[in-house]
Amino acid sequence: MAERSLAGKRVVVVGASAGIGRAFAIRAGKEGAKLIVAARREDKLADVVAEAGAATPVIADVRRPEDCAQLADAARQTLGQVDLVVITSGYAPLKMFSDTQPQDWLDVFATNVIGVHQVVKACLPVLTDSAIVAAFSSDSVGSPHVALGAYSTSKAALERSLVAWRLEHPGYRFCCVEVSGTMPTDFTSAFDPELLGAAAGEWISRGLVQENRMTPEDVADVLAGTFASAVDHPDVGLDSIVVKSPAEPLRP
Repeated sequence: MAERSLAGKRVVVVGASAGIGRAFAIRAGKEGAKLIVAARREDKLADVVAEAGAATPVIADVRRPEDCAQLADAARQTLGQVDLVVITSGYAPLKMFSDTQPQDWLDVFATNVIGVHQVVKACLPVLTDSAIVAAFSSDSVGSPHVALGAYSTSKAALERSLVAWRLEHPGYRFCCVEVSGTMPTDFTSAFDPELLGAAAGEWISRGLVQENRMTPEDVADVLAGTFASAVDHPDVGLDSIVVKSPAEPLRP
């Protein structure tokens, strides 16, 4: 069996400054991918480039169409064409649904739905005929979490947007990657501690938080091998990937 590696593959990672995006970018760089990494935070992105070994950084905010266009231009100039786009950027307000404000909705959809759409739209001209575009969703779509209503709604909309892309652009492989929680994470760093404590207690009581949680590096390693193999097999579709912690054994 051939070794599954991203070596030589042309890869763009959006949301590369933290979490799974960061871990995937570093893994891809160390494997020898021809790599572009994009994120809003220049200092964090510089750290990723240093650890990955070789990558072209692009400071970009997916909420700005001009930044998405700049990312696509960088891919055209640096890579020529792109085999794999991985989009892990995301935003989540932690609020009870009755407390969610219009601006919360605008912010979460701007990043998680419209921003992803603009990245894909800008990159279409530089994709290979069978390119993989992997956008990250959340297990909270199917397993609703208290105080994450706006977030899970936006991820559901993201998933439907990938269906629209597949319908209108057959040949490209638009992949929804559903991921459960990982540790450590920046996901909760801006959450209100008191509300987070109450919400987490409810999540745990419903079995939504596993005692043993995946690390971003472990998830990135698994996905790197999967995507590397898929790039080499253009006739194999990847509509959906679910990555989650193994369920805890049932207690008597």
